[in-house]
Amino acid sequence: MSSTSPTVGPGLERLSLNTATTKRWALAEAVAGCVRAGIPGIGLWRDRVAEVGPERAARLVDAAGLTVTSLCRGGFFTAPDAAGRAAALEDNRRAVEEAAALGTDTLVLVCGGLPEGSRDLPGARRTVVDAIAALRPFAEAHGVKLAIEPMHPMFCADRAVVSTLGQALDIADETDPDGGTVGVVVDAYHVWWDPELERGIERAAGRIHGFQVCDWVLPLPADTLLGRGHVGDGQVDLARLAVLVAATGYQGFTEVEIFNQEVWDAPGDETLATLAARHRALAS
Repeated sequence: MSSTSPTVGPGLERLSLNTATTKRWALAEAVAGCVRAGIPGIGLWRDRVAEVGPERAARLVDAAGLTVTSLCRGGFFTAPDAAGRAAALEDNRRAVEEAAALGTDTLVLVCGGLPEGSRDLPGARRTVVDAIAALRPFAEAHGVKLAIEPMHPMFCADRAVVSTLGQALDIADETDPDGGTVGVVVDAYHVWWDPELERGIERAAGRIHGFQVCDWVLPLPADTLLGRGHVGDGQVDLARLAVLVAATGYQGFTEVEIFNQEVWDAPGDETLATLAARHRALAS
């Protein structure tokens, strides 16, 4: 339980900062920035946690009274050989333990792309299914949910062979028929284009373990991963997406995750002020 109760800004009760958005900030700076901005949630990346260790990270967040909304990331299951796949599974077990230590019940899974030198997309997807099935009992024992993040198809080769909510939900159904542990992250950047999006979100009711937002901004940069912007700056109908997610009964946080060099170069407090203003507009 948090040792303090931070002052939450009006209309920000369900807003969370994903620490990838303030890339230049160390964990302590991100925590302090959330407190100053009245943002009650924080989504953590493992690299920032590793800098201080899970125990100290948990104390920092707890002392500030923040809620850890997710830990990113597990996954990358698709190594080309058995030894690599075993090592990936062991690393995911450590990620589950870190999530539990941090007090979050959500571990985001970026499942991994094609193994080096491979063109066997169905085989890579089967590897993901097998790995999540093997990881599920360990996660369940630690009270941690596995949130599969489908990613835009342009990342299929190198980051995630799971591209749609439908594919992610198929994996969740196969690996966890009862639905208590394996679910999905709805990340606006990755799913907004999907013509089956509305049906997929409806189907995901009860399995949405996280909701992440940013916008799709043009022109895309050379590094397409950085083509994300603040809510309202791009092409995504985020208000509609938020309504669809809420209609499933999801009552968790809205986590803002932006990869963008200009956002990273901006002062962190300025970025958080923009996050807060755009979240209020989105929720209104």
